[in-house]
Amino acid sequence: MQPILEILNKALGDFKTSNTYKYETPLESPQDAVVKVKGKKVVMLASNNYLGLASHPKIKKAVIDGVRKFGPGMASVRFICGTNKVHLELEKRIASFLKCEDTILYLSCFSANEGLFAGLLNDKLGYENYHDVLYSDRLNHASIIDGGRLCKAETTERKIYEHKDVAHLQRLLEEDKDKNYRFRIIATDGVFSMEGDLAPLPELVSLAREYNALLVVDDSHALGVLGKTGRGTPEELNVLGQVDILTGTLGKAMGGAVGGFISGKKEIISYLRQTSRPYIFSNSLPPCLAYSAMKAFELLQKDKSLVKKLRDNTIYFRKEIKNLGYKIIDGIHPIVPIMLGEAALAQNASFELLKEGVYIKGLWFPVVPRGEARLRGQISAAHSKKDLDKALNAFQKVGKRLKII
Repeated sequence: MQPILEILNKALGDFKTSNTYKYETPLESPQDAVVKVKGKKVVMLASNNYLGLASHPKIKKAVIDGVRKFGPGMASVRFICGTNKVHLELEKRIASFLKCEDTILYLSCFSANEGLFAGLLNDKLGYENYHDVLYSDRLNHASIIDGGRLCKAETTERKIYEHKDVAHLQRLLEEDKDKNYRFRIIATDGVFSMEGDLAPLPELVSLAREYNALLVVDDSHALGVLGKTGRGTPEELNVLGQVDILTGTLGKAMGGAVGGFISGKKEIISYLRQTSRPYIFSNSLPPCLAYSAMKAFELLQKDKSLVKKLRDNTIYFRKEIKNLGYKIIDGIHPIVPIMLGEAALAQNASFELLKEGVYIKGLWFPVVPRGEARLRGQISAAHSKKDLDKALNAFQKVGKRLKII
């Protein structure tokens, strides 16, 4: 045991020496546009709380009402005794909202992506000798990558295409067109979480149709965020209802708690209920959180100002952070990558900004490529212009102090 501890302690020391140790910063208040850290109010720019629903009074009330109605949890998996009526209602609500036939709930989108690929590809389904192929964008989320790794290597080929490179993907598909694959799957994020850029969904839909492939899109960072009515990347890019399988989360824009899902054709969803291990062997989503997620969808569909306010705040912050002299990755999403280059600089900038009243985190390799360390700003509909101006003022001070601008 001792040699293991020595090795780990040395590795931990190396993280700290290189200023890449990931520190956790406890909040002393609910998640919101402004939070309290060590007794001080700071502007939150590191949360996925895009619509501000994590602290919305109606969502809080729905959670409390849900606990009163259903208790804190089911204490079981879905097919034994862990299914509540509210789970079925939420699945129908999500499917209808996303223009899909059916939906299956998970505890997280990470679990959903892990359960999707292995659940579909690892069973013979009557084929004695079969091979499947999975084409994945190089910058896909870790959950898609890990989901692919759970597929049996002897029966599932995994191929990487360059980020958003439709021509490269088409070359791979063309090279494989005469191969006798059982399933061909193209997998991509809808919005890439480190860049805030959007997948080229219209082109991917077209390629999937041309080469008889299933298109899988993880739209976790777009649900409630993009599209005129918050239906995500497919709505934003005018292909709503044309993506074969959508995965997503309830833990970001839709109330900020936990929960993930897969939506698609009813046959696919029904099959996953029989084969998807994270679904079969994990406790069900607490019904009180399914209940509060229902309220989040209700609020999104009733209050048209939420998505607009988020879009307006994003446009304002993106414009003004560039005016200060910072380099960002351009786009329309409220994820705003502020590029600094070196990990130590990103870490130091994060510390200094917290002192100035802004909570934001640095990201570096292996989360992003070497030399592309950044601060990832995340804008919320809950932010006021005053909040954003306070944050921008802090960026100006710290940028000059650290000679970034």
